[in-house]
Amino acid sequence: MSTLRIHFPGKLVFGNHCIDQLPDEVESLAPGRVFILTIAPLLTPLQPLIHQLEKKGIHVAVCTAITQEPSFEDFHRVMAEATPFDPHLILGIGGGSVLDVAKLVAAQLGNDQRLSDYVGIGLLKGRNRLLICIPATSGTGSEVSPNAILVDNADNQKKGIISPFLVPDIVYVDPLLTTTVPPAITAATGLDALTHCLEAYTNKFAQPFIDLYAFEGMRLIASHLVRAVHDGKDEEAREKVAMGSLLGGFCLGPVNTAAVHALSYPLGSRFHLSHGLSNALLLPYVMEFNLPAAPARYADVAVALGCTRETDNLVTAWKGVEKIRRLIRECDIPATLKEAGIPADAIDTMAADAIKITRLLNNNPRPVTKEDAVAIYKAAYE
Repeated sequence: MSTLRIHFPGKLVFGNHCIDQLPDEVESLAPGRVFILTIAPLLTPLQPLIHQLEKKGIHVAVCTAITQEPSFEDFHRVMAEATPFDPHLILGIGGGSVLDVAKLVAAQLGNDQRLSDYVGIGLLKGRNRLLICIPATSGTGSEVSPNAILVDNADNQKKGIISPFLVPDIVYVDPLLTTTVPPAITAATGLDALTHCLEAYTNKFAQPFIDLYAFEGMRLIASHLVRAVHDGKDEEAREKVAMGSLLGGFCLGPVNTAAVHALSYPLGSRFHLSHGLSNALLLPYVMEFNLPAAPARYADVAVALGCTRETDNLVTAWKGVEKIRRLIRECDIPATLKEAGIPADAIDTMAADAIKITRLLNNNPRPVTKEDAVAIYKAAYE
């Protein structure tokens, strides 16, 4: 067992309607200027918050420049808005793409380092701006993770920035913010969160402390995601999936993900598939590949997913794979690369890209060669 190192946010608030407390929370920090990074569909529901902040004498600037998985260019575009405003506090409200960029904006303002100086693990030297993150989807766990992911426009590869300075000062998780998320996005983000938990639990560097979060996160999401997909107003389902997503976010710092995420990266960077859908398309096939290397761990996964444990771990583990396939079908999202519009002739290039993501592949319970990656993509194709 490796050394456990986990960075929690300074304050975490979870619960329905908890966002109503945000204006007073922000006022208590006494910022003169607040930069809100969000998405256009949230502008109307955020108007009361913005109005209350302005009534308290706080200057507010709002940016909605992030519309897909962000790139280095997107980050610099947001910085061009944030820098002259010179905010004291960054408030990120949205999905993982928005939160990742908000975290980096807070780190970059007042920082002599350039983005290129701290791409990688542990290279960011500090953060000079307050940071509050509020997820509007249940999936990435970015609100509590030390990670931010951007596409490098120079080589079209996803690059990770990992640092404890990216963990927000304050996090608000209000499950009711997710009730208007469309079914397909609910499904994809929920399966992304489940993948965070699953890959942490089966990780080569799994931690007993993180296992608690990972197991419970899998259980919550597996038992409530389909309900949330088919009835977005189901508050209990939304709350449970939001909690599962939060628990998955706690897994990302100390343990992180593995081959599912590594192989999903080219689907996002080359074909702009959503991160959650990319993971869902590959999850059962990577599980199948990994079973021989960690049958006991994958048997536990199956139990967390709601399957009955058999005396043979491998038999139980296979039930988990089938349960994931059933979840994907019941969520009504594409189940194969072909359905998602990925061309078959891209498989070799995607495998070459994926095999470079050693930061994640090193965590996988079974080594993955380029030939293995090709085989997994082919299995997932149709």
